[in-house]
Amino acid sequence: MLFPPFEPDRDEPKRRRFRPIPVRTLVPNLITLLALCAGLTAVRLAIEGKLEFALAAIVLAAVLDGIDGRIARLIKGTSRFGAELDSLADFVNFGVAPALILYFWDLHELRSAGWIAALVFAICAGLRLARFNVSTDDPNRPAWGSNFFVGMPAPAGAITVLLPIYVNLLGGPEWAPITFLYTLLIAFLMVSRLPVFSGKRLGTRVPREMVLPVFVVVVLFVALLLSYPWTVLTLGTLVYLGCLPLGFWSYRRFERNAAQAANAANAAPGAEADAAAARAKSAGSDERPVRLN
Repeated sequence: MLFPPFEPDRDEPKRRRFRPIPVRTLVPNLITLLALCAGLTAVRLAIEGKLEFALAAIVLAAVLDGIDGRIARLIKGTSRFGAELDSLADFVNFGVAPALILYFWDLHELRSAGWIAALVFAICAGLRLARFNVSTDDPNRPAWGSNFFVGMPAPAGAITVLLPIYVNLLGGPEWAPITFLYTLLIAFLMVSRLPVFSGKRLGTRVPREMVLPVFVVVVLFVALLLSYPWTVLTLGTLVYLGCLPLGFWSYRRFERNAAQAANAANAAPGAEADAAAARAKSAGSDERPVRLN
């Protein structure tokens, strides 16, 4: 045969195929993207003057942010990509969006000073998220440290910093200087070293006898939130701010207990040696205890 059939070069490397991704790793990321859409939509609604819908979008973003991580751990769909996406979405939803909502609502009356307050809040939210990402890899962090956040978390900061708007929607006054100072206060709490309850250990296990009461409480809270949103958000924000010292005192109590346990562990070998020496002396032996040798 003059022209033999063409045979591909067997030494040619095969084209790399992409590995299929399990659906369980996509579901948490889709929830995070929905939260990001809610945060961006809140900015648009604030620009258009639809303040109530903008606040509702921020609350929806906070709810979605609270469940995406739990769902990822529940279905074993955690990934490094999801963690980075969640952090970037949190910066937009709970840093940029609340700052712009406050600026378009009231801070713009202070001109440059109001814009500075909005900038400071957004930057503090970004710093808070960056510190959280770094602290998760800290090998020196104690086991009980996972019960606490360092500084106010970004979602709580976003819901809390909007308190002046809640009060205004309930008929309260609108005063830009108070909003300015309050925004800076919440921004400072986010980047502070204040220990705050994380709540990550809550909801992992529910006693069998508490299942129905939990359902009733959740349904009641959702009904109240939908019926009286500004009252519930105002009271919830005030209660949250009032509970911040409790987290600080609880953290100090954990620290004292850990320090006492460490001191007891360090003093235990010396106590055992003293006890052995006393026993040897009472027995009339002149030999030194083995631990002292």
